[in-house]
Amino acid sequence: MIDNKHIALAFTGASGAAYSQRLLGVLLEQKFTVHLMISAAARIVFSDELDWALPARASDVHKMLVDEFQCEPDLLKVYGEQQWSSPLASGSHCVGTMIVCPCTMGTLSSIACGSSNNLINRAADVMLKENRKLILVPRETPFSAIHLENMLKLSRLGVCILPPNPGFYFKPTQISDIVDFVVARILDQANIENQLAPRWGE
Repeated sequence: MIDNKHIALAFTGASGAAYSQRLLGVLLEQKFTVHLMISAAARIVFSDELDWALPARASDVHKMLVDEFQCEPDLLKVYGEQQWSSPLASGSHCVGTMIVCPCTMGTLSSIACGSSNNLINRAADVMLKENRKLILVPRETPFSAIHLENMLKLSRLGVCILPPNPGFYFKPTQISDIVDFVVARILDQANIENQLAPRWGE
């Protein structure tokens, strides 16, 4: 049975670690159980952009992030890239929504062609075959024809393609305003209530 308080979240090696950090924080604040996957490339980006030295071992990442966000330990599950024993590798799990933020073009391509060569790709493949919500946040510019074709293919399968393109009509004054705008749109697509950014017309 699907449990809407469980969210699968994947960090890959595209630029945009601030979006990932904020999204994870909001989900934990709202008491969602987050099933987290982090690629090796994401660890490099998080080090460059956030000065976060994410450990290689999933158990060490769990301890670090529980301390960082001061959350209940049971709310965060961390899995290794090749941890095929993870519930996310099977359609029998209870997670109804998966978010890849940020999503590299390599990850997007692997999902589009069904290449389940790591847990992130397999978990996304499971979401597709089970007709569950999959949200990809591709951070790349410009897009090549290959990127666009892969995104179109996935969109036709019901995947939400959500590039982190902020609006400026609300006159942001700091980077955190722009980050919150993008994260709010991701949460909206996941049907999660939030007040992170002003709504048009409000």
